Amino acid sequence: MKNISENNRIEYKAQLTEHLEKEVVAFLNYIGGGIIYIGIADDGSAVGVEHIDQIQLKIKDRLKKTLCHHVWVCLMLWRKREITKVSLQ
Repeated sequence: MKNISENNRIEYKAQLTEHLEKEVVAFLNYIGGGIIYIGIADDGSAVGVEHIDQIQLKIKDRLKKTLCHHVWVCLMLWRKREITKVSLQ
């Protein structure tokens, strides 16, 4: 995957934050949704995600409890580091 800058449809997060739901709602309010990459710093460098399976379960649980939209959470490799991709529509 090429280095893609953050924009109105792509957001980078170095780690899972307590503000995930707010960021998800912002993307869901935008036509076409968006993608949040967790494990990528704002400058596009890969920092990876430790305990990625647990993080993915946390994301799914948090979003299922608060939102009723389609959310896809998957594991990806970015510059040899595991990251989480959260796709929203």
